[in-house]
Amino acid sequence: MIEKRTARRHRVFKGGTICFENSGIACTVRNMSDGGAAIDLDTSVTLPRSFTLSIARDNFVRNCRTVWRCDRRIGIAFLQ
Repeated sequence: MIEKRTARRHRVFKGGTICFENSGIACTVRNMSDGGAAIDLDTSVTLPRSFTLSIARDNFVRNCRTVWRCDRRIGIAFLQ
Protein backbone atom coordinates (compact mmCIF):
# COMPACT_ATOMS: atom_id res chain seq x y z
CA MET A 1 0.00 0.00 0.00
CA ILE A 2 1.37 3.41 -0.96
CA GLU A 3 1.30 6.05 1.78
CA LYS A 4 -0.52 9.15 0.50
CA ARG A 5 -0.78 11.16 3.71
CA THR A 6 1.13 14.42 3.89
CA ALA A 7 1.34 14.39 7.70
CA ARG A 8 2.15 11.49 10.04
CA ARG A 9 -0.77 10.26 12.13
CA HIS A 10 -0.46 9.63 15.86
CA ARG A 11 -2.36 6.92 17.69
CA VAL A 12 -5.06 8.19 20.03
CA PHE A 13 -8.12 6.75 21.74
CA LYS A 14 -10.62 9.57 22.21
CA GLY A 15 -14.37 9.78 22.27
CA GLY A 16 -15.81 12.09 19.64
CA THR A 17 -19.06 13.12 18.03
CA ILE A 18 -19.88 13.38 14.34
CA CYS A 19 -22.42 16.17 13.85
CA PHE A 20 -24.63 16.79 10.82
CA GLU A 21 -28.24 17.76 10.13
CA ASN A 22 -28.91 18.61 13.80
CA SER A 23 -27.91 15.12 15.00
CA GLY A 24 -24.84 13.59 16.60
CA ILE A 25 -23.28 10.14 16.31
CA ALA A 26 -20.74 8.89 18.83
CA CYS A 27 -17.40 7.74 17.45
CA THR A 28 -13.94 6.75 18.65
CA VAL A 29 -10.98 8.62 17.18
CA ARG A 30 -8.18 6.08 16.63
CA ASN A 31 -5.46 8.22 15.08
CA MET A 32 -4.98 11.85 14.08
CA SER A 33 -2.73 14.21 12.17
CA ASP A 34 -2.95 17.87 11.24
CA GLY A 35 -4.79 16.86 8.06
CA GLY A 36 -7.15 14.10 9.13
CA ALA A 37 -8.03 11.14 11.31
CA ALA A 38 -9.34 7.60 11.41
CA ILE A 39 -12.53 7.05 13.38
CA ASP A 40 -14.55 4.00 14.40
CA LEU A 41 -18.34 3.96 14.57
CA ASP A 42 -20.41 1.60 16.75
CA THR A 43 -22.76 0.87 13.86
CA SER A 44 -22.65 1.22 10.11
CA VAL A 45 -24.10 4.64 9.27
CA THR A 46 -24.40 6.53 6.01
CA LEU A 47 -22.67 9.88 6.41
CA PRO A 48 -23.16 13.02 4.33
CA ARG A 49 -20.38 14.31 2.07
CA SER A 50 -19.18 16.69 4.80
CA PHE A 51 -19.76 16.80 8.54
CA THR A 52 -18.21 18.09 11.77
CA LEU A 53 -16.00 16.09 14.14
CA SER A 54 -16.01 17.27 17.73
CA ILE A 55 -13.81 16.04 20.59
CA ALA A 56 -15.23 17.76 23.66
CA ARG A 57 -12.39 17.03 26.10
CA ASP A 58 -9.89 18.72 23.74
CA ASN A 59 -12.13 21.62 22.63
CA PHE A 60 -11.53 20.26 19.12
CA VAL A 61 -14.00 20.99 16.29
CA ARG A 62 -13.21 20.46 12.60
CA ASN A 63 -15.23 20.25 9.40
CA CYS A 64 -14.43 16.99 7.60
CA ARG A 65 -15.04 14.84 4.57
CA THR A 66 -14.78 11.07 4.17
CA VAL A 67 -11.70 9.87 2.26
CA TRP A 68 -12.09 6.09 2.68
CA ARG A 69 -14.25 3.60 4.51
CA CYS A 70 -13.82 -0.03 5.57
CA ASP A 71 -16.89 -1.35 7.42
CA ARG A 72 -17.13 0.83 10.55
CA ARG A 73 -13.69 2.49 10.30
CA ILE A 74 -13.60 5.73 8.34
CA GLY A 75 -10.66 7.84 7.19
CA ILE A 76 -11.47 11.54 7.20
CA ALA A 77 -9.73 14.67 5.96
CA PHE A 78 -10.08 17.97 7.77
CA LEU A 79 -11.37 20.75 5.52
CA GLN A 80 -9.63 24.11 5.45
